[in-house]
Amino acid sequence: MDDDVELPPGIGPHNDCELKLMLAGTKPMAMFSDAVHVSDYFPEADFAPHVEAGKIIRVEEIIPKEPYDMLYLFYALPDEEWRIEQALVMCRNLCAGTVEDHDADSARMGELLGYAAEDIEVFLQHAQFHG
Repeated sequence: MDDDVELPPGIGPHNDCELKLMLAGTKPMAMFSDAVHVSDYFPEADFAPHVEAGKIIRVEEIIPKEPYDMLYLFYALPDEEWRIEQALVMCRNLCAGTVEDHDADSARMGELLGYAAEDIEVFLQHAQFHG
């Protein structure tokens, strides 16, 4: 994506605020992903004390994908770990190229991540226009 493009309000309102929102109890899950050979931004150090204290659950999975495997890192509040399981199924399907409805998957992932319905709609409209 071009860094000079201004995103409309509602797209990525949780970006760089995931831990703060999770500790406040307003965000149930956070997800970070990148190609394995690139993975240099994962906020492990920020989340680590909260994972160790049992306030946040951490799950990591490497999913095969050509040309580079993908690293997915999830954090969830206790009792919200089910969100990670659903998100992982979606990520596996994406990497395998078996997603049937990208908009539906994007909307569901937004729900799992705790985004408001109106923010998900703005994201989908933006993605369709700029996709």
